[in-house]
Amino acid sequence: MKIEINNAHIVDPQNNVNKVTNIYIYNKSIAAVGERPAGWKADKSIDAKGSYLFPGLVDIATRLREPGQEHKATIASETYAAVSGGITSVVCLPDTEPAINSPAEVELIQQRTNATGHCHVYVIGALTSQLKGSMLSEMAALKEAGVVGVSNVLHPMANNLVLRRAMEYASSQDLTLFYHPMDHNLAENGCVHEGISATRMGLTGIPTAAETAAVGSCLALIEQTGVRVHFCRLSTQRAMQMLERAKFDGAPISADISAHQLFLSDMDIADFDGNYHVLPPLRGRTDVAGLRHKLNSEIIVSLCSDHQPHERDAKLAPFASTEPGISALETLLPLALQLVKDEVTSLTDIISLLTHKPAQLLNIKAGNLSPGQPADLCICNPTIEWQLTAENMHSRGKNTPFLNQTFKGKVTHTFVSGKLVFETKS
Repeated sequence: MKIEINNAHIVDPQNNVNKVTNIYIYNKSIAAVGERPAGWKADKSIDAKGSYLFPGLVDIATRLREPGQEHKATIASETYAAVSGGITSVVCLPDTEPAINSPAEVELIQQRTNATGHCHVYVIGALTSQLKGSMLSEMAALKEAGVVGVSNVLHPMANNLVLRRAMEYASSQDLTLFYHPMDHNLAENGCVHEGISATRMGLTGIPTAAETAAVGSCLALIEQTGVRVHFCRLSTQRAMQMLERAKFDGAPISADISAHQLFLSDMDIADFDGNYHVLPPLRGRTDVAGLRHKLNSEIIVSLCSDHQPHERDAKLAPFASTEPGISALETLLPLALQLVKDEVTSLTDIISLLTHKPAQLLNIKAGNLSPGQPADLCICNPTIEWQLTAENMHSRGKNTPFLNQTFKGKVTHTFVSGKLVFETKS
């Protein structure tokens, strides 16, 4: 099927395209951008006048909850939530039940994605067996099965010697280690940032040092092993400064920030609302401002959702006992566009963090509109105002502090491999 999309404002940072023009899709791939191919006769035309057209977004931190936690969400529900937000590639983290510990779990996710999924799903494998932090996983077999990296997520390592051995194994397999910097001894089972709000609410706080200490020890081991490490979900400006210095000195590192860390602080937590319970915690306003200021830093290669859908009961316990995480796929692009409106960054730079930069980190064919590339793209009307409600969310998880907020800019069409997988109803 030949599809043409006319009069769209195409923003494709990798190819330096930022103009109103047309795009042509044929046989699951991009046929051309701009000039009409010779002899072209479209089977379907879409007029996108007044709308942006972006490469399909790439989210490197998505919990799909399948296998093992289907009471929270499924691959079918969360990949549909993804495409409704313009996301065409998601990365499944290994903290499923069972953990993504062997090729069997990778194959299961791939099979279920092929059967019920709506977008591309990539997998990060477990760094240690069952994420218990003591025995190394079979990284060679995981790589053969197609994982894009390895991680222990937020599960603690037994000690730094195990982490060093894991780094050496990952380096030998040319695998990126996705590292969540948190010293669990310093964190002490805390649930909020250590500061005024924690004191006022009587909750155990997680100090900034829990992140910076973990970053420091990890950097020392990177220098020793040479492994390629991506630091996940930075929440403090001090950690950012440390990583920038290490990057300047030649360390093979990169990092990401979750979108909610750029909008919410510990001062926003009110009435012990469990929807504000996240890990790493919402930090102080100084950290929020610092992260916003450094969003265009060379070290940052992704703005991610850190999507963690939960059933209603998971957020109804006392704050410290609620399960951490936000259902965030459907707010990733609206929050990104708000950063442009707030003049934190430019449209081209923020789309880079949502498309080709995370795709390059994962080494996947995504994130740009080059001819011959898979036709993964989304159309977003920046003038549409809409309110996020539990009723209009496509994710099974309704746990978000942005519930009932009004956003400007909405995805109207999403294509995955040339197939229209999402379209707003008029």
